[in-house]
Parts: sequence; structure tokens; C-alpha cells
Amino acid sequence: MSGPPPLLLRGDSLTRRWGGLVAVNQVSIALQRDQIHAVIGTNGAGKSTLINLLSGEIPPSSGTVELLGQDVTAWSQPRRARAGLGRSYQRNTIYPSFSVLENCRLAAQARTPKPWAFWQEAARCPASVATAREVAARTGLAALVDRPAGLLSHGQKRQLEIAMCLATEPQVLLLDEPLAGMGAEETDRMLELLRELKPAHAILLVEHDMDAVFRVADRITVMVNGAVIASDTPEAVRSNLEVQAAYLGTH
Repeated sequence: MSGPPPLLLRGDSLTRRWGGLVAVNQVSIALQRDQIHAVIGTNGAGKSTLINLLSGEIPPSSGTVELLGQDVTAWSQPRRARAGLGRSYQRNTIYPSFSVLENCRLAAQARTPKPWAFWQEAARCPASVATAREVAARTGLAALVDRPAGLLSHGQKRQLEIAMCLATEPQVLLLDEPLAGMGAEETDRMLELLRELKPAHAILLVEHDMDAVFRVADRITVMVNGAVIASDTPEAVRSNLEVQAAYLGTH
């Protein structure tokens, strides 16, 4: 009998204070491979701060972060990224004047830079170009590899951000509102991509689109005022009276 999927990322009792403001208060979260773990809450609940703590963008006031079984609390964001953690942001972080392929290639090259290979043109590095084409295909952008990224639709730009994440070969994906601003068709396409990525990754999804969250998430953590008030299956969260009162609203 196989056991549960491996635990890839864990935040334990994470707290972040700015003066008298407690943005994240004693939050613990565990991400497993083959699982989409959604974090929901109103604006100011602490969701993006939690992602920033897990990714290493800001240090915790207290608490620890483990990545692939190793304590990475003191590690920088680039070091965590090289160790297998990828993230996307609420706002697009692409290079609009570069092609889709170049955006993906630059992300791939960032994982294994080779400053010593000064005789080799970076844009012709076979490994990074191959990775770029692979991740573009995986995210549905194979036909658009030569298009300037700035000319993509909003949904395609979000797909490109995930492709750039995948180019760094992460095992954990932290996705901050990847569905923001999408129409129904683009949302469906993104949710299908997340399902395809799930077997090989642990995915943390911060999202305001509740219909999408309940369609795709295996587990949901609900935050209010920096603290967790529930963390369970979608069915259990939907029926939780405290969650209904604080966030979802009673029906």
C-alpha cells in the first residue's frame, strides 16, 4: 500500500509583524505533491504575506519554513527558487518586448547560469532553449513562441508566467491570483493546466474566484485578519458556519 503523497513545503507557526500590525499570526500550512491547496480570505487577510514568507521574499518574525525536508527559514528567495520553489505574482512579471520563447529561456537560464561559458551565446544555449520550448508547449503556448509577450492576451500572459515558473524546474508552485481578470474560457483553460501540473507538483493557490477554487482545490485554508479559521476539504469548508459568517456568507 502506498502512503500519502510526499510533503514538499511546510510553514510552521509563521508570524509576521510590522510594528503593532500582525499581518500573519501563527499560521501553519503543509503542501503535498499531487495536491492543490487553496488559500482564501478577504483583502487584508494575510494571503499574499503568507506567500511572501513561504517564498523567502520577506523573513518571518517567528516560525519556520521547510522545503523538501530542509529548514530554509534563513534562505534567500533566489536560493529557495534554485532548490525547487517557484512562484507567480498578482501582477504580470514578464518581459513584454521579448518573445514568449525568450521569456521562458531567460527563466530557464536563471536556474543554471553559466557565467564561465563566455564563448557561448546565451540565446543559443541548447539546454535552456529546449526547456523553454517544452514549458511553452506544456502551458499551451507552443504556437505563440515567436510572439512578443506584450501582444499576448491577459490569459496567455498568465499562462506565460506559469511557463516561466516551470522553466526553473520547481517542485512547489506558489500562485498568487493566477485567475485575476480572466474570462470564463481563460479560467477553464487555466484550471485545466493546474490539474495537469498537479501530479508532479505541490501547488498553493491564492485566489478570489470562489467558484474556481471549489472546482479545483483538494484542500482549502481560510484566513481572517492574518489567522487561519479553517483548513479542510472543500466540502467541509463550504459547510463550516464560522467560514460562512466570516467570508463566504450564509445562504
